[in-house]
Amino acid sequence: MAINWTEAQIEQIVASVMKGLKGNSPATKGEYCGAGYNGKKFIGVYDDMNDAIDAAESGYKAIRAMSLDEREKVIGVIRDLCRKEAPIMAEIGVGETKMGRVDHKTAKHMLVADKTPGTSDIAPQVKTGDFGLTLTEMAPFGVVGSITPSTNPSETVICNSIGMIAAGNGVVFNPHPNAIATSNYAVDLINRASAMAGGPKVLVSSVVKPTLDTANIMYKDPRIKLLVCTGGPGVVKSVLSSGKKAIGAGAGNPPVIVDDTADIKKAGKDIIDGCTFDNNLPCIAEKEVFAFANIASELIEAMKANGAYLITREEADKLAKVVLVEKTNPKTGISAKTVNRDCVGRDAKVLLEKIGINVGNDIRCIICEAPFEHDFVQHELMMPILPIVRVKNIDEAIDLAVKAEHGNRHTAHMHSKNIDNLTRFARAVETTIFVKNAPSYAGIGFGGEGHTTFTIAGPTGEGITSARSFTRLRRCVLAESFRII
Repeated sequence: MAINWTEAQIEQIVASVMKGLKGNSPATKGEYCGAGYNGKKFIGVYDDMNDAIDAAESGYKAIRAMSLDEREKVIGVIRDLCRKEAPIMAEIGVGETKMGRVDHKTAKHMLVADKTPGTSDIAPQVKTGDFGLTLTEMAPFGVVGSITPSTNPSETVICNSIGMIAAGNGVVFNPHPNAIATSNYAVDLINRASAMAGGPKVLVSSVVKPTLDTANIMYKDPRIKLLVCTGGPGVVKSVLSSGKKAIGAGAGNPPVIVDDTADIKKAGKDIIDGCTFDNNLPCIAEKEVFAFANIASELIEAMKANGAYLITREEADKLAKVVLVEKTNPKTGISAKTVNRDCVGRDAKVLLEKIGINVGNDIRCIICEAPFEHDFVQHELMMPILPIVRVKNIDEAIDLAVKAEHGNRHTAHMHSKNIDNLTRFARAVETTIFVKNAPSYAGIGFGGEGHTTFTIAGPTGEGITSARSFTRLRRCVLAESFRII
């Protein structure tokens, strides 16, 4: 059901959205407000967070009145519109955030449309025995407050919306300030889908200008029963400190181990494919490699054959000074290195130009050999930069990989045909996702089995979130009846 958008149509819509974001299309209170597209204003986007919460509460009441079939009908139209408008959202996302790749963002929207679970994910459980029947159902929390990132903005809004609507919740979003247009386009899409399916005109909501203040209003409002955050450590910590039930999807620094039993050519291709997917923006993507010394050179050659450019240690140190910057905490006075936001999600070619190296468009990843202590190994860059650390054996590989993962328990990868090695690493690293002999994106259902999500809740334990993650269990007991055996 794809629409064959012309380049001119996509450019027109993107330009209109970006113009609205800059304030040339003033927002007014009411159902239609906020930045616009194609001469129309976004539906369900409000100046005031209180108005947005009012709308989400009305959306919750509307969902409660729907049957499961009616919810699924709305979700079906959301999927259709997501597929149709994936190229537009991808263009807006790259245009607004300056991060990632349009073709990969388009693929991510298709993945969300095809593999985000709907109402089938909240099937009830029944137990019968000598004392009768007990029914356990997955009930909605009510109104959910959702914080979404700049790395996967519209993908997260749509994925979360499908799961939260399937679970019977209303949703209010406080998007990342650097991805307002992209996120609110997705909010508008959800509401257009709802109206097309016979649902309420405003099913989910957002704000024109998300800030820390709007987030705090959302945290404190008694109508918000569940908070869901997909973002960096700071915002996840604030949500977990809110005093409310919260789901936190935090940062990761996924290591990769390649031992000497692996298919080295395949490992080289898979690692580069995963590392460069949307220019390394997904938190599951390969961030550092620990390769057995006796196959490391062969692995590097396999990577180079698949679009990797090998830089020297001196060039790596020079690049590190560009992509990482020192920042001082105003409260503590302590300085620490952090990623340069202007470099996150940028093409490898662009990053290399910053240190005077010019390459062709076929180069999609920067690789280098580095010691374990190097900044590229220790920091989650979210850039197509991949350090390779040589190790003597599986013991050293696991020890260093676990340390590099920093206890995030997010994602890890391994390429090996040795089941014992695979098992040892999986047990040691304890990550939510463990991918064997495949690119990292297989872990979220892209070329691998299982459903997809862009909210991977390691800190709070829900893991690969879906509709059931946004529910609370309710038990109904009928004693001494309905046991017919």
